[in-house]
Amino acid sequence: MSLISASDLLACHSSVRLLDVRQNGAAFAAGHLPGALHADLERDLSTAAEPGHDPARGGRHPLPPVARFAARLGAWGIGPDTEVVAYDASGGGNAAARLWWMLRALGHRRVSVLDGGLPAALDAGLTLTVKCPAMAPFSPYPADRWLLPRVDADAVETLRRDPTQKLLDVRSAERWRGKSEPFDPLAGHIPGSVNLAWNENLGPDGHLKAPAELRRQYEALLGGMPSDRLTVHCGSGVTACHTLLALDVAGLPGAALYVGSWSEWCRSGRPKAGPGA
Repeated sequence: MSLISASDLLACHSSVRLLDVRQNGAAFAAGHLPGALHADLERDLSTAAEPGHDPARGGRHPLPPVARFAARLGAWGIGPDTEVVAYDASGGGNAAARLWWMLRALGHRRVSVLDGGLPAALDAGLTLTVKCPAMAPFSPYPADRWLLPRVDADAVETLRRDPTQKLLDVRSAERWRGKSEPFDPLAGHIPGSVNLAWNENLGPDGHLKAPAELRRQYEALLGGMPSDRLTVHCGSGVTACHTLLALDVAGLPGAALYVGSWSEWCRSGRPKAGPGA
């Protein structure tokens, strides 16, 4: 399963590898779920922290080399048979779903996102600790390539003009329309894209919507198009993974991820749409 409830985690948390994927490392240090290690978006799940990182080449959060991520998984004590649960405090959007996608992209099936995140765990009776678990590292995870569909800017340039393909931007409607842009130098969107914000995957309680509801939501967006004709992007390839998670839960597999997303596209000199473009 791609999603685990807080009550199920409470029953099995001692037998899983918990990864806290909140972006604030200080928050992790101040208190995290027992047994959790911290997975840092900037250093572990991307190359954003590298000297000389240029968002124009791969966006603000490019994927790390597979070998580096495989070594990090081994250091966390994760092998092919390890049950992994990722959580954050943002309903999975920042950035538990990114970790879920990366593990799935290596072929790892035993990985789930905690539904409702840290708040749900605390409501279920789990408590916080400042202790980090003692663990024996493994060898690097046995993987040599990303297996899930990805596209680059050149592919997006082609598919955005193709009526048999659909390009989905999961940033907020305000950012997609070009009315605001808090992270990147230009506001707007990729011409030809449609918009459905990633947090539309969540109900008012911060939990993922039911599979049937998510399926209706995305079948309406696809308009009869197969889900493997869909490419998903966001600002930097992080919250897009939440929509890929929602599609998986809805039983609509095969969508591709444009990792560079708007943060790469807006710096590329390619066409842009929206008032701020």
